[in-house]
This record gives sequence, structure tokens and C-alpha cells, in this order.
Amino acid sequence: MREDAPHDDLTSIWGRVTEQLEAGLPPSTFQLWIAPLRPVSIQGATLCVAAPDATRAWVQRRYAGSLERALRSQTTSLEHVAVVRPPSEPGSVPTEWTTTVEALLVDSRHTFERFVIGDANRLAHAAALAVAELPGEAYNPLFLHGPPGLGKTHLLGAIIHYLRRHRPDLSLHYTTAERFTTEFVAALRKDGPDRFKRRYRQLDALLIDDVQTLEGKDHTQEEFVHTFNALHGAGKQIVLSSDRPPEALARLAERLRDRFQWGLCAQLGPPDLRTRTSLLWRIVTDGRVDVPEPVVIHEIATLTAGNVRRLEGAVTRVLALSSVLGKPVTTELVQRALRNTTGEVSSIATADPPTVEAIQHATCSVLGVLHRDLLSTRRTARVTRARQLAMYLTRELTSLSLAQIAHEFNRDHSTVLHSLRAVTARLDPGSETLALLDQTRAMIQTPDHPADPVGSALHRVSNSPPQPSTTPHASQLA
Repeated sequence: MREDAPHDDLTSIWGRVTEQLEAGLPPSTFQLWIAPLRPVSIQGATLCVAAPDATRAWVQRRYAGSLERALRSQTTSLEHVAVVRPPSEPGSVPTEWTTTVEALLVDSRHTFERFVIGDANRLAHAAALAVAELPGEAYNPLFLHGPPGLGKTHLLGAIIHYLRRHRPDLSLHYTTAERFTTEFVAALRKDGPDRFKRRYRQLDALLIDDVQTLEGKDHTQEEFVHTFNALHGAGKQIVLSSDRPPEALARLAERLRDRFQWGLCAQLGPPDLRTRTSLLWRIVTDGRVDVPEPVVIHEIATLTAGNVRRLEGAVTRVLALSSVLGKPVTTELVQRALRNTTGEVSSIATADPPTVEAIQHATCSVLGVLHRDLLSTRRTARVTRARQLAMYLTRELTSLSLAQIAHEFNRDHSTVLHSLRAVTARLDPGSETLALLDQTRAMIQTPDHPADPVGSALHRVSNSPPQPSTTPHASQLA
């Protein structure tokens, strides 16, 4: 690769490297040492990343090896990592490096080409594409809303990827409302709001996910109104997403709700059978597994209502049972995997999710921990494991966002994300983690029965040697 490799190349490579490291490091360690790093160039076989002066030597000494191992696992052309000084101001680090939260990394798979279009999301997709092609001119603001897991974040990422590819001259920023609040509070405590205001009000496009988390945060709402006015008045593009339409955000200031409706509000609804079938084809092909017969895909789609994450969970369950029993994936096996002992479709495949409390208590029962310890600050191995499994199942079996799950467990967004990736990395067929998850699902679905057919089968082989994984890649479930 050349030294002047496109920004998309740097961003994509670095995104995969940091994603791998985040899955293996404690959230606090990742946020403190790895998150502030920024890719700046490629020199031959070396990726150069910039670090603040205060941490550069430590990162080079302590984490260079981990960075290089992660880099080599993601690309064959790069072998080394050099931790360098930020290029903008040689000899110094801009204050923003230590007082702001940087933009979120965008999933490389979140593009318009990979978005599965159906009747329930056609308007949202068309509006997002129009915004990407004509930022500030088509729909401003664009407000996407709908329950979690239906593609809002995918469309935000697709807009970012499109603009980076076709309009590299634009200044873009993608974040969540939670991170916007964190950054604003940090700015108030350190250098005052002026630097924060300059940063946001000079953007060409601002994309914010999960704006419903601004509810009840009066000071942040006040600042966001001013930021919104400045950008909108200058013709800059604003894209927002929420789990509810503006009028349903009751605890949001009326003037913000009003502004959210100045442009276009587009809803994303649950996928119909045809769309679910298309999504399942994408999931199984992305997971690099043997593609089942079309009739099998259709059967999974028929039995699995809800969002993308439930489809992914259904595929994982079917493939796990196939691997455990050593049988091919057939319609009969699909029905066995997605139906419980009473013959009803299991909760993983229905639109009526269990409560978070039910998931927590079931996990505590299976792992043998106290519910109060699960929600406490305790970090013993058993409690941490139970907490991670409960977060994973909450993400799989409910439509809650990461921020909402974090609230239910008295944790932050990054802890939930780390837990999801940690559990997914241990989902090899025959693994103890997979058996524990299925025992917990069975307890949630049929409280009076210790396990369903799938859970019993998995439990019987929980101590068998791991087999090659046929479950979807970890990034698909995060």
C-alpha cells in the first residue's frame, strides 16, 4: 500500500485492529490507552498511528506488540506499527486530544450496497442515500426512528462511508448522544465550552445515534439546540436516529422535538417475511458457513419474527444444534431448534421478548451467583462471567439498545460492547459458554423445565473438545 493510501483504507484497517483489541482488553484499559490513538499514514509495511505526548512512550513500550499482532491478522501487506507524534502540531498535542471524545469508528460493513431493502425501510434507505449524495440540500435534518436492530446505525454508517469516498473534503463527525453528553460535560469541567462549540459548529455533517438518551439532560439539550441552530443555519447536514419518533420523546425539550421535524422523519419497521429471508441469506454468507437449502432459510425466516439480531440468534441456535447432533440443517432440525418442549416457537424467534429482570435471574440461577452481585461493582470471575452472559442474552432476546442495556446493569455503553464481544468469541460449538447460554435460554422460555431439547443436547457435550466454529462472526452479533 502507498503512503498516500486513501483515508477509507486507513480507517477500515485501523477499525478492524481496534475492534480486535477492544474485544480482548478491559474497557477502561482500551479507553485510556488505545482509543486516543489515530491512524495517520502508511509507510511501506508500517502503519503509523499518532498518540498524545503524555502516553506515546507507554503505548509504544506496552502495546506495540499487541497492535502489530492485531494488524498482521487483518492484512497481509502491513507488519509493523509506529507510534508517532500527532502531525498537526509537531512537538505538542492539541488540547482537543485530551478534552474531547473522538468520533465513533464506523463498521466497514455498514454501506448502502449491503443494506437489505424492504417495504418497512425503503423510505429510510432512499432518504439516507439522498442525504449522502446531496448533504445539506436533500433532507435537513434527517430523523430516522424505529426499534433497535432494524438498521438505523447501518444507515448512519452508510452515509459516513459514502461521504468519505465521494466528498473527502467535508468535515464529518459520527457519535452517539451519550458520547456527545460526555464530551460536553468534560469540556465544562476542563477548558470551558468554547473549544467544544468551535469543534462542533465547524462541521459539514453531524450524525448522532440514539438521541433519545438526551431526555432529562437539560444542560446538554441547551447546548445541542445551539449546535443544531448553528449547523442548520449554515446549511450543514444533520442526521439523527432514535428508537421513537420526535413527538414520543416526552422528556425532550419541545423546541428540540420541533427542530427534529424540520426536515424528514423516516421510520424503520420490522422486516416482513421476504426481507427476513434476504437478511438470512446475508447472515449465513457473511458467516462463511455452508449455505443451507432455500427451504431451510425460508423456514427460519417464517419462525423468526423481530429484528436482525433475533435472526442472527436464530441462525446461531440452528447451527449449534446441527453441530452438536452431527446432523445437516433441515427444516425438521430448524423446527426443533426454534421450538421449545411445548411445541411453541421459542422466545428467541418471537416478537414478545422476556424482561431484562427475567434474563438476569435466569443467568444468576444457571451460574450460581446472587442477583445483587450481578448488578454490583464486584468483578470476581464468576460474577463477571454471569454479567457478560446476561448482557449477551439481553442483547439477543430483547430490542434494547446498548445504552439501555447498560442502564439495566448499572454499567456504561463500552462495558456492554466488551461483554458482547467477549462472549461471542467463546461461542464455538461444544463450548461451555454455548451450553450455559442455552441452559439459560431454556430456563427463560420454560421456567418449569430445566432445559429444552437443544439445551439438553448442548449440556451433554459441554465438556467435549471444541470443534471448528460455524457460528456467525463476532462482529455480526455485537
